Amino acid sequence: RYADDFVILSEDKNYLEKLISPIRKFLRNSLKLELHPDKVFIKTLASGVDFLGWVHFTDHRVLRTATKRRMLRRLKQNQKSESLNSYLGLLKWGNTEIIEKKVLTNFEPSFI
Repeated sequence: RYADDFVILSEDKNYLEKLISPIRKFLRNSLKLELHPDKVFIKTLASGVDFLGWVHFTDHRVLRTATKRRMLRRLKQNQKSESLNSYLGLLKWGNTEIIEKKVLTNFEPSFI
């Protein structure tokens, strides 16, 4: 599903800026893909890297706000134990103890 997403990390901002054009050409000519104009950006690692539903920091990761809202909305619409277990499995990959407690306390005991 995410085969076309990628992140490049470097301490040299100029190096990253110079990579954009060759990457754009390679993707266009070799893979027939285009870089989304609104999704190419250079950020500091301290501000977090938003990737695959999480915001990644050097020592932890947190669930993206939109991902959390979507998860809670879908769980309210579809109260099946399989859905709950799937999302709880997802939450194990980050710093999500508060979200886990919210999920577990907002659903009927029979749902869990």
